[in-house]
Amino acid sequence: MKDAMKRYCLEVWGDYACFTRPEMKVERVSYDVITPSAARAIFDAILWKPAIRWHVRRIEVLRPVRWMTLKRNEVASIASDRAGAEGYRGLFIEDDHVQRSALLLRDVAYRLHADLEFRHDKDPNAAAVKYHQMFERRADKGQCVNQPYLGCREFPAYFRRVATNSTEPPPITDSDELGFMLFDMDFSDRANPKPMFFRAALRNGVVDVPAHDSEEVRR
Repeated sequence: MKDAMKRYCLEVWGDYACFTRPEMKVERVSYDVITPSAARAIFDAILWKPAIRWHVRRIEVLRPVRWMTLKRNEVASIASDRAGAEGYRGLFIEDDHVQRSALLLRDVAYRLHADLEFRHDKDPNAAAVKYHQMFERRADKGQCVNQPYLGCREFPAYFRRVATNSTEPPPITDSDELGFMLFDMDFSDRANPKPMFFRAALRNGVVDVPAHDSEEVRR
């Protein structure tokens, strides 16, 4: 059983962002705008519970798309909890890092619209309004479970809750075909999650996001 969804809107912004294209294997290259999965993660960072699920419906781009390149130090290996040859676990960054280029976005701002779905079967003794109030209280106070970020954890996202019919500032006027964009991960098979994609289009600064069970979403 599912209760009716309620829509919320967040205005988010930050100095830098990188919503990495999965087809780029080594160097990080960002999509032109925030992906639905990155947008959902921002809502999750404010409130996540087993009984709720966020569905991103609309992305409004509030600032022109601006690019920059940056050299970044990244760890070359994957840390392990197994003891190495010298008897210690983990790795030393100074001894195992590489420098890679990244094509990032800078000075970004978005207005994100998402529906909060309450799953009654996950919390049968509660009502949807409980979670509505929890999110509203936390978002209005700027509270979050963990710091929201814009694609990479080193790029923090700042946020505020706004009315769903907010029009100030207005979206940019650009329109463009953005090609296939990562929609989210399909975790129906927990052992082998698979990416989902959709053909994104920017229309007067707005990206409309299809439902996860839509034919527009390809697995």
